[in-house]
Amino acid sequence: TMNTQLYRRIMLRWEVYVRQNPEQGPAPQLDTQWIDVTEKQAAVKLEKLDTDLKHFKGNSIKESIRRGYDDLGDHHIDCGDLNNALKCFSRSRDYCTSSKHVIAMCLNVIKASVYLGNWSHVHNYVAKAEAVPELGDTRERSAQTNALGAKLKAADGLSKLACGNYRQAARHFLQVSFESFDYSQVLSPNNVAVYGGLCALATFDRQELQQKVLSCSSFKMFLELEPQARDVLFKFHESKYALCLKTLADIKDNLLLDIYLSPHVNRLYNLIRNKAMIQYFSPYRSASLAKMSEAFNTTVADLEDELTSLILDGHISARIDSSAKILYARDIDERSSTFANAMEVGRQYQRAVQGIILRSAVLQRQLSVKAPTREDGSESAGGAPSSSTTR
Repeated sequence: TMNTQLYRRIMLRWEVYVRQNPEQGPAPQLDTQWIDVTEKQAAVKLEKLDTDLKHFKGNSIKESIRRGYDDLGDHHIDCGDLNNALKCFSRSRDYCTSSKHVIAMCLNVIKASVYLGNWSHVHNYVAKAEAVPELGDTRERSAQTNALGAKLKAADGLSKLACGNYRQAARHFLQVSFESFDYSQVLSPNNVAVYGGLCALATFDRQELQQKVLSCSSFKMFLELEPQARDVLFKFHESKYALCLKTLADIKDNLLLDIYLSPHVNRLYNLIRNKAMIQYFSPYRSASLAKMSEAFNTTVADLEDELTSLILDGHISARIDSSAKILYARDIDERSSTFANAMEVGRQYQRAVQGIILRSAVLQRQLSVKAPTREDGSESAGGAPSSSTTR
């Protein structure tokens, strides 16, 4: 790498950490010689690429100019200058002469935008790449289209995850083809398995989890790369919530080190835990808090606080008997509810019939509303309409 700025930041943080934790031993010394040599090499390469690009522009060869911008953008990424890299990749768009070039430009912009954390840019260029006509007309086109689709779905899923739209993120990750996926510059197959699995677990209902995740042959191959994520999904679906939550706790430290997932780990874990409690209680009219606390590996007091929050938020229709430590489902008057639904359906039907009768009467009497005419004799679309009756 030529990213000396990143090296400096890492060494500075390491020094601060060692200062706060002396038992970890002394921090390694900053390698100033490597920094000087690397920065000189980067400057020489940048000057050469700039000279080549000017030469290409002088010759007005679009293909050479496009490659020049791509090479310059790749160099800026190697040096950690992401903003200039994004500018170079974006400028190459004016020199694209085929669908293949446009797709390559979109993928470069997506890569730089992911590194920058510009997620709206990622989504926009995914849409632009998907709108490009297909490549060629042979088997090669099919293979390229599948590989491109896998990259775009993964990138779009990552943008949805970063924006907190976990359900859409899960849908995109589940559409990634295992056989065609090769996007090591942004995501690994292991990342797809973990991100897609956790987002689906937090947002999908039981039926969706079975049909779209556990029964998906392509995503199963991703899950084989992450046995713990696979076990979490199966244990949750089998209602073995204690084992599921324990496995989640075991992998939490690793997930907190993930550059994309770490800001969302706690929220996803809370969604999964709340969903597990809702599913646990859904078949019962009453449940013992003591048994429920054993199932979720927590204390009765903490469980009572969690259930209180779920009840107040409207996720569980129940009440808690604090003295007997029992959770009771609220009694619903089925007769009154059915009667209210029937009345609402009747009102909707009445409005629909009245509309049909009114339309039939208008057509029968040949009533029409015409727009006023302009001075040139044509009808005005924006003027105030005037009513007239024709027989």
